[in-house]
Amino acid sequence: MNTRYRKISKSEAETRALGEKISSLLKQGDVIAFFGELGSGKTCFIKGVCKGLGCENEVSSPTFTIINEYEGKYPVYHFDFYRIDSEQEIFDLGYEEYFYGNGICLVEWAERSASFFPENIIKIQLKSLFDSGKENCREIVLTNLTGQNLDDKLKVIFSD
Repeated sequence: MNTRYRKISKSEAETRALGEKISSLLKQGDVIAFFGELGSGKTCFIKGVCKGLGCENEVSSPTFTIINEYEGKYPVYHFDFYRIDSEQEIFDLGYEEYFYGNGICLVEWAERSASFFPENIIKIQLKSLFDSGKENCREIVLTNLTGQNLDDKLKVIFSD
C-alpha cells in the first residue's frame, strides 16, 4: 500500500525539522527521491535529514558537483540532477554503487532520473505556496514505497 502523507510547512525551520524527524525512520540502503520546482525547499529538507543523521559537514546543494558525500550515522549521498542532460550521465556516475549500497541516497530533481531508482523508495514532493500568498510556506507530500510499514510513525510525524 502506497500511503501519502501531507503537511504544510510555514517556515524553513519547520521544513528542516520535518526532515530531521524523517531521518529517524531511515536505514542503510534507503533512497529518498525529491521532486519540486526551483526554490521549493528540497535542500532545506535535506539539511534536516542530514542533521538528524548526525552529519557534521555543511550541507549544500551539489548543483555543480552532482554529488556530495557526508558522514553521519550512515554514509549519506546527496545528489542534485538539475544539470543532468541525459541518462548516460547518471549511468557514468556509477549510480548503482550508491542506490544499491549501504548508505542513504537523497536525490534532488529526481524527475530527471526516475528510471534509475530502486522500486522501494520514499518520494517527497515539495511545492512552494508563495504564489497563493503564503510567503515561505510549502506543501510537503511524502509517499512511502519502501514496503516497510511506517504508517504509525509517519502519522505521528505528519500530525505534529
